[in-house]
Amino acid sequence: MSKKTVVAPADEDPVAVVAEEWRSWDGLNPEILGLIFVRIPIEEMVSIVPLVCKGWMEVVYGPYCWSEVDLEAWCRRRNDSHAVDMVVKKVVRRSKFRVQRLCVYGMGEKGWFHVAYCGNFLKVLQMPMTDITDKLVSKHIKPLPNLTVLDVSHCVNITSEGLKTFGHQCKSLLHLKRNMPAFEDQLPDDSEAKAIADTMPHLQHIELCFGRFGDSGVSEILAKCKALTHLVIQGSWNVELNGDLAEICERLQHFHSPWVDDDHRFSDMSECSDAEIAVSDSD
Repeated sequence: MSKKTVVAPADEDPVAVVAEEWRSWDGLNPEILGLIFVRIPIEEMVSIVPLVCKGWMEVVYGPYCWSEVDLEAWCRRRNDSHAVDMVVKKVVRRSKFRVQRLCVYGMGEKGWFHVAYCGNFLKVLQMPMTDITDKLVSKHIKPLPNLTVLDVSHCVNITSEGLKTFGHQCKSLLHLKRNMPAFEDQLPDDSEAKAIADTMPHLQHIELCFGRFGDSGVSEILAKCKALTHLVIQGSWNVELNGDLAEICERLQHFHSPWVDDDHRFSDMSECSDAEIAVSDSD
C-alpha cells in the first residue's frame, strides 16, 4: 500500500480523509511498478513477486521488467547453447521485442533469430562466445539503427564478412568489442580491421585484443574512424607501430598497445555485470 499525505479541511474528519488517500500497490502504473521490480534481485523477481497478486504477475510477465537483461553469468553456469537459446527466446518475447540492453553468452542460432528482430529498441548487445556464423548473421539480421554497443568477442565463426554485415545494419555503433583467443603463430590478416574501418566509421571505442591484423589494419582504422578515442590492441602481435603510427595512437585519449599487460589509463566501458537470472517456464 502507498499513502499520499494530505491536510484535511477544517470541517472534515482528518482520519477519514487520510484513509481515502491509501492506495493499493497493484493500482500503480505498470511502468512504475516495473521500475521498482527491476531493483529486486532477478531470481526473486521472477519466482516471488508474481505470487503476490495478479497485477504484479502481469507486470513481471509483461515487457516492463525486461528492457535491460544480463544473462551472462547464468549462461556461463549452464554452458548449454540450447538452454541459453530458450531463455533468450523467453526474455525477448516477454519484452515484446523491446529489449534495449542484452548481455548473453554462448548463444546459438535460435536465440540470435529472436534478438535480431528487436529492431529500433536494441541499443546494447553483448554476445561473446556465440557459435553463429557469418551466414547466420546475414540470414537473420534486420536493421538495428539504434545499436551503439556490440560485443562479438571470441566469436570464432564470425569473420570479416560477418563484421561487414553488422556494420551495414548497425549504423549508430560507437563501441565495438572484438577480443579473440590468444592463439600463437597467427598469420597476418587485415581483413577484419579493414571491414571495421569501412563499415563502422563512427566508432569511438574499439577493443581488438589478440587480433591478427598488422600496421596496415591499424592505419585503416585510424584513418577512417575519425571519432576514435579508445583503442585496445593488446596481444595483437603482428602490429609493430612503425612510422608515425605509434605517435598517432598515443594521441588518443586511451591507447592500450600490443605489448602492455596493464594500462592504468584504460577502463573498460562495456563490461557486463554478473547479475543472476532465472526465467519462469510459464510463458
